[in-house]
Amino acid sequence: MGAHVLNFPWTEPPAFGETVEVAPGLLWLRLPLPYRLDHVNIYLIEDEGGWAAVDTGLGDATSKAMWDMLLAGPLAGQKLTRLIITHFHPDHVGLAGWLAGRFQIPVHMPRSEYLFSVALHYAPGDRGSELYRLFYQQHGLATEVIDQVLSNGHEYLRRTTGVPSVYRRLEHGREMRVGKRVFQVLTGGGHAMEQAMLYCAQDRLFLAADQVIARISPNIGVYAMEPEADSLGAYLRSLRSLIEVVPADVLVLPGHGLPFGGLHARAEALIGHHAERCLRIRDACRATPQSAAELIPVVFPRELDAHQTGFAFVEVLAHVNYMLARQELRPFPGSAAIQRYFSA
Repeated sequence: MGAHVLNFPWTEPPAFGETVEVAPGLLWLRLPLPYRLDHVNIYLIEDEGGWAAVDTGLGDATSKAMWDMLLAGPLAGQKLTRLIITHFHPDHVGLAGWLAGRFQIPVHMPRSEYLFSVALHYAPGDRGSELYRLFYQQHGLATEVIDQVLSNGHEYLRRTTGVPSVYRRLEHGREMRVGKRVFQVLTGGGHAMEQAMLYCAQDRLFLAADQVIARISPNIGVYAMEPEADSLGAYLRSLRSLIEVVPADVLVLPGHGLPFGGLHARAEALIGHHAERCLRIRDACRATPQSAAELIPVVFPRELDAHQTGFAFVEVLAHVNYMLARQELRPFPGSAAIQRYFSA
């Protein structure tokens, strides 16, 4: 959505394990992911004595091999100076522990993202599965989908290498010098709790992580740990703040997809995308009270397997909670075992 008003200075990404210079002293690296979204973008910023890496890729053997290839090839004879981790998701923080230990370098992260990553590493493998099961049941999710969601076990540990016991905090509004560049640290909620973004005013560069991507909307979900979270509200506030703070003519360097120009147009398109989803939910709940699970085909009309349904559910619930907070939806008083909603 909105891609028709964007411009793409590069029409093709670098091959996995290779780099492209997107600005003087700033390299774009792409690493593979074993998902439908099959890659993550890593950025290397020239620093004093080497390169600062923005994100790391997944904590698996493939990503380790790609880093080895990079350090033996394009970066041969050079070193990493620090890791700047935007958020706790495994494709971004996955190799933080491995790289930090290998090079004895600091890790910079937002506080919430760091602490949640630590918490997930120490959480028991069942992750409170019975309480989680009740959460899904109350919202009408089918048993086979609940089983699929809960069967993943402690997937986070299998996709990450941990984080060091000491870190350096990335804080909203603070400046961060990397080599000759000064970046303003911005943080935003929705996709993660406090996802970090970096804006360099002098060079009109904006490292957007997953908050603004050209051709897809990042996953905005509500999970059993915080069932009443207004994730969508946090995300929309972040988009509006970016429009106010970051100029329209920056080069956007996202966590996935191609770098692009047209930040404000894309942010507005994402706001419109979620508004359209809310309209669908409002109309469906005006006709008949609906549970979050019953609203999945309203928002995602294509056929979904159990794994995809689990992701769709958390997205739908994010929209439901957003509309509840604004009194656009209300709990249906006749709901018992399964919670349903009607349009206010």
